[in-house]
Amino acid sequence: MGFSMSLTWNVYLSGEIHSDWRLTIQNGAQKCGLPVVFTSAVTDHEASDAAGDLLGAEEQQFWRDHKSSKVNSIRTQSLIQRCDIAVVRFGEKYKQWNAAFDAGQCAALGKPYITLHDENIIHPLKEVDAAAMAWAKTPEQVVEILTYVIQKE
Repeated sequence: MGFSMSLTWNVYLSGEIHSDWRLTIQNGAQKCGLPVVFTSAVTDHEASDAAGDLLGAEEQQFWRDHKSSKVNSIRTQSLIQRCDIAVVRFGEKYKQWNAAFDAGQCAALGKPYITLHDENIIHPLKEVDAAAMAWAKTPEQVVEILTYVIQKE
């Protein structure tokens, strides 16, 4: 057992919540026997949007979103600060500005991250990709990268 296997890696999964990419990575890591703990933002879209409602209802959407963003940031900032590596997924259906923000936090904190997205959005993500340690097109490629980083001696 090499040095890398003597610790448990904390991998933060950021971004798109409308597909099963997180589960694919988690299952792949488990099949490979990787010592990994996965963390993530709240992936229940309605719950995330309503996080600020815990502090009282807002009539204006801006203030509802503002409060929810701050409540959600308690979790995301804490988990990003604790992670060893992040995977930032950008899907096609929505613009994941929050994922771009997470990638920026990783870059500012010196946390390595992997972007995960299709080729058709390379251009709008050029700055995010430029700061990433790798760009993967599939969750399976992410598992291969994690396996290499964690298990190779």
